[in-house]
Amino acid sequence: MKRLIIATLSGLLFGLVCYGFASSGTTDVGLWLALTIISGRTLMGFGIGISRFPMKNWAIHGIVMGFIFSIPAAFGIMMGPENPDFCPMTLAIATVVMGMIYGFLTELITSIFFKAKM
Repeated sequence: MKRLIIATLSGLLFGLVCYGFASSGTTDVGLWLALTIISGRTLMGFGIGISRFPMKNWAIHGIVMGFIFSIPAAFGIMMGPENPDFCPMTLAIATVVMGMIYGFLTELITSIFFKAKM
């Protein structure tokens, strides 16, 4: 239970950070997109918290889970409306890469700092 709570709260924290990055540009981030970003990263933390994938290395586990949970958001970006302010492919790749980083950091906080084992 400790692992689930810590990982989910870490995901929420990184969702807020991700939203901060998304809203710092020139493009307006609406309420729906803000909720999608925050809930997506929180769901990633929840997934890391309940995951029982048999991986020997906590870092690989976080990176893989971050990748898996970022793919739907990347497809959503690719299918979204055309916007002259950004290239959808670049933003989709950045979303997946940042998801992998957030997954790594969530696992670092959960497994190393708080020592919450799977």
